[in-house]
Amino acid sequence: MPATPMTAVRRSATHRAPPPAPPGRPGWRIRLSRWDINYTPYLLIAPFFVLFGVFGLFPLLYNAVVSLRTWRLDDPTRDGWTGLDNYRAVLADDRFWNAMGNTIGIFVLSSGPQLVLALLLAALLNRRLRMRTGLRMGVLLPYVTPITASTLVFGALFAQQFGLVNNGLASVGLAQVDFRAEKWSSWLAVATMVNWRYIGYNALIYLAAMQAVPKSLYEAAALDGASQWQQLWRITVPMIRPAVLFTIILSTIGGMQLFTEPLLFDTKPREATGGSDGQFQTIAMLIYRTGWKELDLGRAAAMSWVLFLVIVGLAVVNTVLTNRLSGGGRR
Repeated sequence: MPATPMTAVRRSATHRAPPPAPPGRPGWRIRLSRWDINYTPYLLIAPFFVLFGVFGLFPLLYNAVVSLRTWRLDDPTRDGWTGLDNYRAVLADDRFWNAMGNTIGIFVLSSGPQLVLALLLAALLNRRLRMRTGLRMGVLLPYVTPITASTLVFGALFAQQFGLVNNGLASVGLAQVDFRAEKWSSWLAVATMVNWRYIGYNALIYLAAMQAVPKSLYEAAALDGASQWQQLWRITVPMIRPAVLFTIILSTIGGMQLFTEPLLFDTKPREATGGSDGQFQTIAMLIYRTGWKELDLGRAAAMSWVLFLVIVGLAVVNTVLTNRLSGGGRR
């Protein structure tokens, strides 16, 4: 009797192959390979987190604890928790607000012109020029110059009697300026030192970002009749927006922590007073004076945390404004 299709299906079901045996325990080579893939990346980045925890996170948290205590080096017996008293004393101190105003004033005079000039310099270096490599290396020389040496040179340039700047003013019939006597003049002098040092550094960051912008965009814009200026602001700046944000955050942090330039510009740098009336005393100088001259580490730690919060707030504001101005929020 010939087999029907149903009979063939039944026979295949009865003679079906047995299920495969469960796999045994993988060998040590396979286990080692899996361990390598899963855990080796964490081991490779572990040294960074260890160093950050020891030299970054721990001092930050310890400084927060100190800011909540009475901690005077000249009287170790005055010790104990004070809560927010140090912060109240800082916010009620006229010297703090004077230093904050000086810091923001110098920051505005330095960071804005610094980044704009760096962008223009980078756009110039991005063209085909003779000795292009030498020019790119030359703009970095102010940054690699020791900051102490450059500050002392600028201090001599802005000297009242024999400074080169005042001699230049006198040669054109203008009155000489005591750059250490007034707020506006001292701010301008310190901001000039900062700009001279960091314009080339930021220009190289922008230049590296510009190298990644497709040349076809500029060619298409040139065919449409766009000028070099329009190409810079309509193509280059939006395309290098991450680099712009990076330099803005760096300049914000550095500008609000400004210390060496105004300290050495003072005639009495050991006192860290920032002039006879605190004309150019920055927050960092006041923290140094409060902690190591007045020996009040608790209040100095509180100032440090207030400065930290101000820097975070300014960085967030600058990031939002830059995103909006460069079109980062468009869909």
